[in-house]
Amino acid sequence: MPEFLKVKTAEEVLALVDRMVPLGEEIVPLEAAAGRVVSRDIHAAIDVPHFRRAVMDGYAVRARDTFGATESLPALLRVVGEVFMGKPAESAVGPGEAVIVPTGGAIPEGADAVVMVEYTQDVGDGTIEVTRPVAPGDNIVEPGDDIAQGSPLFRAGWPLRSQDVGVLAAVGLRSVPVFRPPRVAILSTGDEIVSPETDPVPMGKIRDINTFVLAAQVREAGGLPGLRRVVPDDLERLAAECVQALTDHDVVLLSGGSSVGVRDYTVQVLERLSGAELLVHGVAIRPGKPTILARLGAKILWGLPGQPASAMIVFTAFVRPSLLRLQGVDPALRPKTHTCRAVLRRNMPSVHGRADYIRVRLLEEDGTVWADPVFGGSAMISSLSQADGYVIVPEHVEGYEAGTPVTVHLFGMESLTA
Repeated sequence: MPEFLKVKTAEEVLALVDRMVPLGEEIVPLEAAAGRVVSRDIHAAIDVPHFRRAVMDGYAVRARDTFGATESLPALLRVVGEVFMGKPAESAVGPGEAVIVPTGGAIPEGADAVVMVEYTQDVGDGTIEVTRPVAPGDNIVEPGDDIAQGSPLFRAGWPLRSQDVGVLAAVGLRSVPVFRPPRVAILSTGDEIVSPETDPVPMGKIRDINTFVLAAQVREAGGLPGLRRVVPDDLERLAAECVQALTDHDVVLLSGGSSVGVRDYTVQVLERLSGAELLVHGVAIRPGKPTILARLGAKILWGLPGQPASAMIVFTAFVRPSLLRLQGVDPALRPKTHTCRAVLRRNMPSVHGRADYIRVRLLEEDGTVWADPVFGGSAMISSLSQADGYVIVPEHVEGYEAGTPVTVHLFGMESLTA
């Protein structure tokens, strides 16, 4: 395995992510398909609707029988029947005839339009007056007008939304081919880490944060958190835990131990894993430079910074896209899903020479979405909940001034604005 310091730009890391191969396919019932990613192109097997339907309450008529109708000189039509919801029309429409039809009802034979009930008057004795003419096709949906048989619905790589599930139900699909979600192991390393229920916390120790934050982020990205464990700074123990995690997980997240120094166990662990390929050892961003990406066949291992805020940013910037890619999400869809536009509320200084990922919180005032910088080191735990995402200041830009439109990369899955 190649050694140290394969420092990459963020763009180079994302290019590696985009080349990751989606996991295998599985078939899920329609009710479990929302949020999953289609693994094959899906086409409509039937027309929707599959029969001629009225889109207004009124009367099914022959359009030519209404030509020239006005309030002062209405057309007189004889009512010969009624269509009931969920049943076929029993009466045909002949010259000078009309059939009562509800919204969504089947259009009877002979009719080519529907007159809205508002433009009719029941004059008794089975006769109506029509006070406005209709043209052929008015207020009627023909078979396939909504969805034509054979038309493409969703291409492979499309994440299904709730409305998409409705479309699949309309064309009669009861099961959907989707990519398998990645199973993710989370190992938090450090002699100083203790479980959250530890009370009191011994001097020099801190409660485990990363395991819980990363597991929540994995779920938000559609992954399945599996093994979650705190591992002390012991090379043999860490190597054994990684070997176990890689046997039944697709991805291993290792937080801590990824910086260059005496405690750099992550690279040493990789050296003990047969076939491990170190792709990235360092990313030219701040915070998050000590980030590792390795590949072991089809398995992926990420080494994340130990500081919770840094780990969260690295997850959002790189790990989340990798989990989406393993689920088959088309890379072209990623920016639309996880960013929003906002206006910078305060000056945002940056150090020249490295891309700066600066946390912001989003505020909406008078129809404007503002991005307010959250300053403070990556060790500041409170900044985790204060920030909604981050703004990237490129390495050769010395910050942004207040009032600058910016793109916010969101920690969560939803955007405040389209």
